[in-house]
Amino acid sequence: MTECLFVSDLHGRRDRCRKLFDAIARERPRAVFVGGDILPHFAGRGGEGDFLSGYFLAELARLREELGADYPRVFVILGNDDGRLAEKTLEDAGRAGLISYVHGRKEELDRWTVYGYSYVPPTPFRLKDWERYDVSRHVDPGCVPPDEGARTVKVPRDEIEFATIKDDLAALAGSDDLSNAVFLFHAPPHESGLDRAALDGMKIDHVPLDVHVGSIAIRRFIEERSPLVTLHGHVHESARLTGTWRARIGRTVALSAAHDGPELALVRFDLEDPDGASRELL
Repeated sequence: MTECLFVSDLHGRRDRCRKLFDAIARERPRAVFVGGDILPHFAGRGGEGDFLSGYFLAELARLREELGADYPRVFVILGNDDGRLAEKTLEDAGRAGLISYVHGRKEELDRWTVYGYSYVPPTPFRLKDWERYDVSRHVDPGCVPPDEGARTVKVPRDEIEFATIKDDLAALAGSDDLSNAVFLFHAPPHESGLDRAALDGMKIDHVPLDVHVGSIAIRRFIEERSPLVTLHGHVHESARLTGTWRARIGRTVALSAAHDGPELALVRFDLEDPDGASRELL
């Protein structure tokens, strides 16, 4: 049994984090996946230390001491609401063995391979540290292009203007066999039931907005490469609007931990049987 816990979109809520830490101590899973948007709003842009170092990572360190050999592997990425300045703190925690920071990387977990990827397609928000063009330079009405927003770290201009999620995923996966792969994404796949935004009836300059705001590149990647499990967040209201937090795309089981209520959405799944995944609001 390879039991796992998955959360996303904590947004600096200590009550949600406390519930996660308590679940880890109680259930002692093999692995924990944290799918981005960890920090409070506007943290990670120079002021992430109090929450990330002083609380979130400190509590994980306390759990590691308490659980000893039962301390799980903790796989972490950041999300579009997290400033990239926080990345160094997570990389340092990774080198210390406290977590595995996996954006743009892969790591082994027993006989499975975990891949991480933080970028989302362009949004209406100004922070662009974790935004990329999706499959082309197209930007939906009302969204801010990646080259017009704010960033907390410097990025080469060519990367900002021409990099795409599509190309990133092709490079990340290469020619790997993904039959036992787990992909930790922040963005959900397009038109999957996991990416439904509350944009009904809204228009920009008389153009109706697409209520599906997930990544076309991620959807196509799943269809073409068939990883075992994909994990998603980002679109908080989707599960409430669609009534579903899971999808099957070909052989792939896709799970979302995004939630727009006050509770922590805790997804439990077993890598031996991902179809048996469950989700509890705590």
